[in-house]
Amino acid sequence: MASRRTRRARGIVLDRTKLGEQDLILTLLIQSGERVSVVARGARKPGGRLAARCELFSETDFLLARGRGLEVVAEASLVESHSGIRGDLARVSAASAVCEVASLTSFDDAPDPFLYPLCSRVLRACEEARDQQGLDVAVVAYVFKVLAHGGWFAQLGSCVLCGDQSRSYFSARSGGALCSSCAKDVPDAIEMGPSELKWIDAFIRSTFDELVLASIDMGMSTKLLGVAHTWAATHLDARLRSMEFMLSL
Repeated sequence: MASRRTRRARGIVLDRTKLGEQDLILTLLIQSGERVSVVARGARKPGGRLAARCELFSETDFLLARGRGLEVVAEASLVESHSGIRGDLARVSAASAVCEVASLTSFDDAPDPFLYPLCSRVLRACEEARDQQGLDVAVVAYVFKVLAHGGWFAQLGSCVLCGDQSRSYFSARSGGALCSSCAKDVPDAIEMGPSELKWIDAFIRSTFDELVLASIDMGMSTKLLGVAHTWAATHLDARLRSMEFMLSL
């Protein structure tokens, strides 16, 4: 039973940083939606009891003990390893992009119960994806969903600047779709047809159960992954190295 000096928390391992020769600092998205950093002593020791329970993308039940600084992992029980991601570069790349965005959209001492189930579901979508297009769809949908939840909702129904219903461009900095007339004055505007804008709307509104069955061609999925990268990098004001790597594959 957890005491005042300990607490239990289920968390997704978003990142791992080496500490000393055998320890790790884990960045977790816990079930409350908070991002926390904890120390896992001996987690890099081959055959150690924590090694397999602290892998990236894993969902683990932790018993956390108060330390002088960061909390320390006292016990860990693996809940979901997302083993279908491992050993496949494309899936690892997609899951890494998800975890990078998850880390940037969650915060210490800021509970948000929407974030954990969304992250857990998209990691499962990375396992379920049938091809690279499916992985692109999973990541793009996650980016637009989690940023919309955070307040960065792409306006797609009409031109962001003038309200014209004729839309043929998209601008992350402007916040959504643009007509051709307004796009001339927006440096980051990219040409996008109605079908591409409909896909973005579908990514925001559809469930992952629906999206994993979606049929999309490689050219479309790659373009929309680039759009999602620009959208996230612009509004999170961050360089997203995992998404850059995914785009380079």
